[in-house]
Parts: sequence; structure tokens; C-alpha cells
Amino acid sequence: MQTPRQIIRARFLLEAGAFLSLALLVATSAAMTKQAVHAPPLAAIEPAHVDNAPLVSLVAATAETEATPTTEINETAPGLLDDERIRFYNGRAIRPARIVNLTVTAYSPDHRSCGDFADGVTASNMSIWTNGMKLIAADTSIFPFGSMLSVPGYDGGAITPVLDRGGAIKGDRLDVLFPTHEAARRWGVQDLAVTVWEFVDEG
Repeated sequence: MQTPRQIIRARFLLEAGAFLSLALLVATSAAMTKQAVHAPPLAAIEPAHVDNAPLVSLVAATAETEATPTTEINETAPGLLDDERIRFYNGRAIRPARIVNLTVTAYSPDHRSCGDFADGVTASNMSIWTNGMKLIAADTSIFPFGSMLSVPGYDGGAITPVLDRGGAIKGDRLDVLFPTHEAARRWGVQDLAVTVWEFVDEG
């Protein structure tokens, strides 16, 4: 009959043997894996082929395959683009239609100029911030909303839309908008030659 010490020793030897066998199996498997023939890659990347053809010939070949542009100059308006008076407004060609002498005053969008109508909206139902707060009030029986005018000294003489009207602005008078009452007062009252513009395709 074995003593407890002998039983522990036998169990230790058995476990040590099992551990060594497992370690030997793992080492053998690793060695076999290293010696195995590798499978081909799933995808192979090959260097791109670069043609030595001159760049000029490639550009010429591309140009030959492009479609002919469909944009043409309207033959009914010869020399349109050569006319120095032609400008563009909202992507459309415009030209001066006439010059009129008008009395031009100025106003601000606050109650000192607009009274109870100082709500930030013009008579054309557009915000006072339209066109960067550069707009004109006029007698709309003469200059309807959307009319394009150039007032010397106002916004550098840029083409400015008529988007407002006023009770005192009748006949040959205009009112140009300034952001403050002080700026409007500095403008004062001026008699100026104002250019009226028209769209070329409507003239």
C-alpha cells in the first residue's frame, strides 16, 4: 500500500509527463507550419504600365473626342460682347437705356425715416438687407420694383435695384438707403444724372 507521499509524487510525475507531451506537440506543429509551402496571395498587385506617349498627343486625342460646345453668340445681336456699355446683372446682360436728371435724397431703415413702417421690410416685401442694404426707393409708377439704376456717388455708382417707395417720393425723386440716420443726413439732397438700365434680351 502506497503512502500519501508516494501518491503525491506519482501524481506529480504524471502531470509533468502530460505537460511535456503537450509542449512537444505544440513545438512540432509550429515547425511543420514554417516548413509548409505558402499558398499564393488572394490578390496580386502589379506595377501599372505607363505609356511613354508624349503628353501633347494624349491631350490632342482627348480634345478630338470631346463634344462641340453648344453655346453660341446670338447672331441677331452682332458685336454684343464688344460693346463696352454692356454689363451683367444677376447673370444677364444689361445696357444703359437712358439717363435722367433726378433729385436724390437718402433715408435709413429706422423710425426717423420710416415711421411706423420701420419693420425691416421694404414696400416690395423684400428685406432691407437685400443687395447688401443697397437699394432705392422710387415712384413705382415711373420706376417699377426691380428697375435698375446707377446713382453717382451711391455704392460707387453700382447698379442698384428699386425695391422700395415712400409717400414723399413722387415724380423725379429717388431715396437711397443707408444703414444709419446719420449717414443718410450726410448724403443730403443732390441733383444727379441717374442711369437707367435695361436687359439686353428685353430691349
